[in-house]
Amino acid sequence: MSYGNQPGDTGGYGAQPPGGGYGPPPGDGGYPPPGGYPPPGGGYGPPPGDGGYPPPGGYPPPGGYGAAPTPPNNHLVMAIITTVLCCLPLGIVSIVYATQVNSKWAMGDFQGAMAASESAKKWWIASLITAAVLFVLYIVLVVVLGVFSASVSSSSY
Repeated sequence: MSYGNQPGDTGGYGAQPPGGGYGPPPGDGGYPPPGGYPPPGGGYGPPPGDGGYPPPGGYPPPGGYGAAPTPPNNHLVMAIITTVLCCLPLGIVSIVYATQVNSKWAMGDFQGAMAASESAKKWWIASLITAAVLFVLYIVLVVVLGVFSASVSSSSY
């Protein structure tokens, strides 16, 4: 039995293409290699994380839709510095608010964390301003007392 058009063959299905007419040979890009495995490199689309698929685990990509915003600054360092160096009572209030920021953020109270952050900032700035005003008043008092004592001591002799 032979395939293809033979001299004198009037019926049949016509001439078959070169290579037997069954498509490209295996491993040539048309069919997977023998064994039923996909061709090297996957062959099922782009690899994960390449923009074609979301990352494994069902989580959205970092920074994309649904990513949690960053927590606000708690101002704890400045609260401690102004407590030690400036005005103790106002600095303590600032420390109390600063320590509330992270715990409120962890509980999911984002608005409360933002408000505590703003309050901590307000109180350490108030502590700094109070210390600056008291320092200026102290300098003025020393100068005035120095001038007054100099004038009293010079007039009494």
